[in-house]
Amino acid sequence: MELSDANLQTLTEYLKKTLDPDPAIRRPAEKFLESVEGNQNYPLLLLTLLEKSQDNVIKVCASVTFKNYIKRNWRIVEDEPNKICEADRVAIKANIVHLMLSSPEQIQKQLSDAISIIGREDFPQKWPDLLTEMVNRFQSGDFHVINGVLRTAHSLFKRYRHEFKSNELWTEIKLVLDAFALPLTNLFKATIELCSTHANDASALRILFSSLILISKLFYSLNFQDLPEFFEDNMETWMNNFHTLLTLDNKLLQTDLVSNAIQFLASVCERPHYKKLFEDQNTLTSICEKVIVPNMEFRAADEEAFEDNSEEYIRRDLEGSDIDTRRRAACDLVRGLCKFFEGPVTGIFSGYVNSMLQEYAKNPSVNWKHKDAAIYLVTSLASKAQTQKHGITQANELVNLTEFFVNHILPDLKSTNVNEFPVLKADGIKYIMIFRNQVPKEHLLVSVPLLINHLQAESTVVHSYAAHALERLFTMRGPNSAALFTAAEIAPFVEILLTNLFKALTLPGSSENEYIMKAIMRSFSLLQEAIIPYIPTLITQLTQKLLAVSKNPSKPHFNHYMFEAICLSIRITCKANPAAVVNFEEALFLVFTEILQNDVQEFIPYVFQVMSLLLETHKNDIPSSYMALFPHLLQPVLWERTGNIPALVRLLQAFLERGSNTIANAAADKIPGLLGVFQKLIASKANDHQGFYLLNSIIEHMPPESVDQYRKQIFILLFQRLQNSKTTKFIKSFLVFINLYCIKYGALALQEIFDGIQPKMFGMVLEKIIIPEVQKVSGNVEKKICAVGITKLLTECPPMMDTEYTKLWTPLLQSLIGLFELPEDDTIPDEEHFIDIEDAPGYQTAFSQLAFAGRREHDPVGQMVNNPKIHLAQSLHKLSTACPGRVPSMVSTSLNAEALQYLQGYLQAASVTLL
Repeated sequence: MELSDANLQTLTEYLKKTLDPDPAIRRPAEKFLESVEGNQNYPLLLLTLLEKSQDNVIKVCASVTFKNYIKRNWRIVEDEPNKICEADRVAIKANIVHLMLSSPEQIQKQLSDAISIIGREDFPQKWPDLLTEMVNRFQSGDFHVINGVLRTAHSLFKRYRHEFKSNELWTEIKLVLDAFALPLTNLFKATIELCSTHANDASALRILFSSLILISKLFYSLNFQDLPEFFEDNMETWMNNFHTLLTLDNKLLQTDLVSNAIQFLASVCERPHYKKLFEDQNTLTSICEKVIVPNMEFRAADEEAFEDNSEEYIRRDLEGSDIDTRRRAACDLVRGLCKFFEGPVTGIFSGYVNSMLQEYAKNPSVNWKHKDAAIYLVTSLASKAQTQKHGITQANELVNLTEFFVNHILPDLKSTNVNEFPVLKADGIKYIMIFRNQVPKEHLLVSVPLLINHLQAESTVVHSYAAHALERLFTMRGPNSAALFTAAEIAPFVEILLTNLFKALTLPGSSENEYIMKAIMRSFSLLQEAIIPYIPTLITQLTQKLLAVSKNPSKPHFNHYMFEAICLSIRITCKANPAAVVNFEEALFLVFTEILQNDVQEFIPYVFQVMSLLLETHKNDIPSSYMALFPHLLQPVLWERTGNIPALVRLLQAFLERGSNTIANAAADKIPGLLGVFQKLIASKANDHQGFYLLNSIIEHMPPESVDQYRKQIFILLFQRLQNSKTTKFIKSFLVFINLYCIKYGALALQEIFDGIQPKMFGMVLEKIIIPEVQKVSGNVEKKICAVGITKLLTECPPMMDTEYTKLWTPLLQSLIGLFELPEDDTIPDEEHFIDIEDAPGYQTAFSQLAFAGRREHDPVGQMVNNPKIHLAQSLHKLSTACPGRVPSMVSTSLNAEALQYLQGYLQAASVTLL
């Protein structure tokens, strides 16, 4: 792509289309940009646009597009094509710092983020002059520029706080300190002096203090690590010493010494500049034979843990907390060596694997440990990249994983005796979990009934692994992101699967086994309506288990999956038969009552979430059993526990949605209690959004007359909080609330309530809050509420047309068009980043959201307005017919050209005109 005016114009047009809400226009534009982003000069065209375009919307859009482009493409992945050509990389790094520092703050932030992303990959080796360019800017005296440099430096260097110690890290920090320490110190001194000079200038101090905060953050990051004496020059000596140590009779050596020495070799061998230390074939062979193979053995301590301390064994083996074991260290050393010597190492170990398997075949009952070591070696050799969620994501192509699976894993699992050779059974099941992405689906499907069978194994490790493997298989995604296994494919096994899973919970040591309960949850989720015939039995067993564990909750993961399984039972059954909700209430309410009466703190948030799900399933009014609970939900003691708050708010919202009239008639005396909860929540920076959720439900669902007497007090409380502690989160929630109020009660009612509190307050709210801040609102439904509310203010509020408020009509329209067309303003002041951390008295149970109890997104204006832009056009047309000539005049004289163009598009799409 040439850096031409024609290409800039084309890019501008497509960027505009990416902002269009119509998917038919937006998606092709996004696809086009994706298709051309691999071309040379594409990023430079974006940078040219954000520097030279006269259209602010395009400039912001170009900066966001550029940042996302850098995020996706800058990193060079081994064995994959370079997505950005070298000339573009050089040009970007040559220009981006200057461009960032000379841009408005909204664009500066995007470019600063882009510099941080580039810096993480290229600094310092591939971007050696970055520090010099940044330090030179300290001399500018312009604190817009200086703070831009400081913000960028902070985002680059803050990773030093949490990175593990390494020679590379220490070298980089030393390089930064050599270049940055003195200029930063001098800047700090100069800024302190300027604070004294401008002691009476609040606006100047605000800027200077923001600089001091950033300087302090940088100082903290650069001093976080202690820089020790380096020993790179002596690395060969260190390596040889460790190698010699590990070739001694290591039965004499302490396990932690051996594992740490092996870990040292593992960390050294995967670094490019020490590659030469391992290139000699004799060295490689010696390490493989004398260090790795002996430490792969299943030792007596491992056997003891497997049999007598299965929970600890699983935690170490399955969850990767065995970092200090010889076996884990040996596995890491194999992977490290394979980074540069995959062929030779695979060749050396292939011989060992074959001889181990031959030894096993001679006498399995005596030599089973040989096969165990062989499986571990194959696993270590084949695993190049792994995640807990997806298993192996990159494998050694020199190892035939499917062949090994068919010949050496499946035969053990097909054995009718699930209790024979339990360690090998566990190895085989773990192999399935690790290599599930490499083994073909047909072999995985064959393994499903075998895994179900092993749920009956006496060994806790074996039946836990079987449950975990089933859960992982049922979570797998196919090529089109759908579930790899369909309900129909697993349906033939449904009865034995559910029977064995619940039976496994009765095995010794597994009454609260989290792997089994998670597999139950995942089986429900996959099988859906196939489980309905079994639900009466299953819910009885789940309820009994809930009652038992509520006496002494000790396994948080088990408990969470149990409640998820209960929610799935309700959702699946009631989707097919909503009337079945009463059966679940009969089964669960006795246990729930006991939990609430005994104040089982860990379970109360879960109980409220399940009750919300049940209550929302009722289509008409609220049953009396729920209404009896309603007053108790308002008790202050429940709201003192932060973990209860989201679940309680959700439950009160369900009450308001399903039974607002019942509450207004039968529990009118409880409305002050409801508002008392709102008042408590609104006072908290951490929970104010929950207060707004509750308030919005009151406004939306309660009969207007039931809250009339409280409305003014509600607004006064909100204004007091705004005055005392204004945060971005509060502003966003406040904007959604006042617009919802406007929709519910009318624009004139909103204006009157504001001006009833204080004369001309309506104008102040428009000028100081709605117009400048509405761009911060996030979420499609929230934006839609604000759009419909502002449209009402523009077109259904007479004082906006014939009082001193008329001057705000066009700026308000401009802000609404900005809400539609400009990127969301997601900036948060530095001082707000930690507002969620509040002092809580003692230990408090945290809130855990149940995924399968989730509340469906609710659009309170969904039935009224489909497309808010069309709605604006139609409303303006209606207003213009009531006062001909005025609206076109106000629009044409005061609205900026871009906004006017967008508005004309809305009018055209709605097939209306302004009269």
